[in-house]
Amino acid sequence: MDGKMSWTVADAVDYKGFPADKSRTGGWVAAALILGIEICERLSTMGIGVNLVTYLVGTMHLPSSTSANIVTDFVGTSFLLCLLGGFLADSFLGRYNTIAIFASIQTLGMVALAIAVKLPQLRPPLCHATAASNNCKQANGFQMGIFYLALYTIGLGIGGLKSSVSGFGTDQFDEKDDKEKAQMAYFFNRFFLFISTGTLVAVTILVYIQDEVDRSLAYGICSISMFIAILLFLAGTRTYRYKKSSGSPIVQILQVIVAAIRKRKMTTPVDANSLYENSPEASRIDHTDQFRFLDKAAILAQGDFEERNAAGSSSPNPWKLRSVTRVEEVKMMVRLVPIWATTIMFWTAYAQMITFSVEQASTMQRSIRKFQIPAGSLTVFFVLAIMITLAFYDRLIMPLWKKWNGQPGFTNLQGMAIGLVLSTLGMAVAALSERKRLSVARAVGGTTKTLPISVFLLIPQFFLVGSGEAFIYTGQLDFFITKSPKGMKTMSTGLFLSTLSLAVTGSKDGQGWLTDNINYGRLDCFYGLLTVLSVINFVVYLVCARWYKTHEQHPPASQMTSTTAKANGSSAEDRC
Repeated sequence: MDGKMSWTVADAVDYKGFPADKSRTGGWVAAALILGIEICERLSTMGIGVNLVTYLVGTMHLPSSTSANIVTDFVGTSFLLCLLGGFLADSFLGRYNTIAIFASIQTLGMVALAIAVKLPQLRPPLCHATAASNNCKQANGFQMGIFYLALYTIGLGIGGLKSSVSGFGTDQFDEKDDKEKAQMAYFFNRFFLFISTGTLVAVTILVYIQDEVDRSLAYGICSISMFIAILLFLAGTRTYRYKKSSGSPIVQILQVIVAAIRKRKMTTPVDANSLYENSPEASRIDHTDQFRFLDKAAILAQGDFEERNAAGSSSPNPWKLRSVTRVEEVKMMVRLVPIWATTIMFWTAYAQMITFSVEQASTMQRSIRKFQIPAGSLTVFFVLAIMITLAFYDRLIMPLWKKWNGQPGFTNLQGMAIGLVLSTLGMAVAALSERKRLSVARAVGGTTKTLPISVFLLIPQFFLVGSGEAFIYTGQLDFFITKSPKGMKTMSTGLFLSTLSLAVTGSKDGQGWLTDNINYGRLDCFYGLLTVLSVINFVVYLVCARWYKTHEQHPPASQMTSTTAKANGSSAEDRC
C-alpha cells in the first residue's frame, strides 16, 4: 500500500477524481500544453495592444489622446478582470474549466475584431489626413459600438485566462517530490520566457502584417493560433493534475470580517491558545499578534455552534466563529496589499510603452535604407531587454551574488525593488528624449509629418523599462503566489495582475500636456511627473517591504505552493 501511495500526489486528483498518478499525470507534458495556450494569449494581447493606437487614429479618425485612452482602458480592464477570473476559479469553476471557458471567449472576441476591421461598413470613409481633423469623419456610434464589443470580449477572455494559467501550471508539479521541485523551478522561468516570446512575435511579425499587409489578416492569425492552442489544451485533459477548490476566498474573508465585527465588544484573550482552532494539525498556521481585531472572529461565544442533524452533532456557524488558521489566512492577504499598491507605479510606466512611445515613434525617422520599421515594432527592444536581462541575471549576476553572500539570487522583494529603480530611470530618460524630440519639432514646425530625428533615440527608455519588467513581473508573480494561502492562490494572482489595470493614464479632453498632436504637447513634463512620483513611490515601497518582512508569516508546508520549494539550491522565490 505504501509503495502504491508513493506514486500518487496527495493533494491532487486526475480527470476522473481519483488520486493523481505521477507516472500518468502532470510533469512537463502537461505543463507544455499549458505554456502553449499562454504564448498564444500573449501573442493576441500584445498583437492588439501595441499597435491599436495607429488604427484608431489613422482609420477610425479619433484624436490621439482619445485613442491612447481607449488602449489603456482596454489593457486596464483586461487585467482588472483577472480578479473576476481568480474568484471564479477558486470558488466555482476550478483552474482547468476557467482556462478553457475564457480562452474560448477570447478567441470569439478575436474573430469579431478581425471582422470589425475588415468590413468597410464598420469604419468611416478613408481620409488622407495623417490624424483626426475637421475634414476627416470620425467613426460613428454604431461602428465604435461593434469595435468595443469585440475588444472587451477579448478583455474578458484575457482576464479569466491569465489569472489561472500560472497557477494551473504549477499544479502539475508535486512540491513533496525533489525531482518535480527542480522541474517546477524550471517551469516558472520558462513561463516568463514564453510570455516574452509571444510578445516578440507580436511586436515584429504581427505588427508588420497589420501595417504592410492587412490588419484583419493579423487578427485572423491570432484567432487561429488561439483555437489550435485550445484544442491542444483540451487534448491534455487526461494528463493534467487537478487541485480541489477550497471554497470562495472572498466569502472566507467576509466571514472572518463579519464574525470579528459581531464580537467587536468582546475582549481578545491574552493567551492565543484560548482562541478556537479546528484545522488539521498539519495545515494550521501559527497565531500572530498583528491585526488583533480580526482575532475576535476566533473567540468562542454562546450561540456560535448550530445543530446540523437529529444525532445532535454540531459545527460552528462560519459567520459567527472562524478558526485561528482561517483568521491568519485573511491576515496574510491583508499583508499583501501594501506591496500590491506600491508596484502600481511600475505598470504606469509600462503602459506608456504601448501608447505614447508608439505615437512618438510615428513622428520620427524609422527607415533603415529602404525598409521602414513599423512604429509599433519599436517595442521589440522592450522585449529584447527582458530576454537579455534574464540571461544576464542567470549567467552572471546569480553566480556573483551567490559567491558574495551565499544566496542563490535576489528574493522576490529585492527583485521588485530593482524593477522599480529601473523603471524610474526609464521615465527620467524618456523625459529627456522627449524634450529633445520636441525641440526638433519646434525647430522644423509641429505640422511636419516626419521629424529629422532618429527613432533609435527611444531605445534607452525601452531597455530600462523592459529590464525592470524582467525583475518585477517574476518577483510579483512569485510573491503573490507563494505568500498567499493555498486556497486563495488564483485570486492572489488576479490581485497581482490587477496592478496593471490601475496603471491607466491619459487626457480625456486632448488639452494640457497630452494634446491630440504630441508635437504641441508636453509629454516630457508628463514623463517628468512620473519620474518624481516613481521616486516617492520607491521610498514608500522600501518602507512597506521592511514592514512586511518584520511581520511575515509563512503558511505550513502543506499550504505552500510548489513555487516556494528550493530546487538545486535555488527556489522560484530567489530566482526572480
